[in-house]
Amino acid sequence: MPGWISPWELLILLAVVLLIFGPKRLPEMGRSLGKGMREFKDSITGKDEEKDAALPPADPPPEQEPVGTTAERDRSV
Repeated sequence: MPGWISPWELLILLAVVLLIFGPKRLPEMGRSLGKGMREFKDSITGKDEEKDAALPPADPPPEQEPVGTTAERDRSV
């Protein structure tokens, strides 16, 4: 722990955060913080590129049918 933060200051900070956000919101905030740190670490180390290279290429989306049928298109002409 850095020398400029005492254990009392850390306890006071944690108490204030608990009062502001509440006990229900703290686990959610911890998960999102951990997920963000993990994604940042993976992007720095390049692990995302390895995962993408291991995945097979995605199939192109199926072609869509035109809005009107041919009989409806012939009638409009």
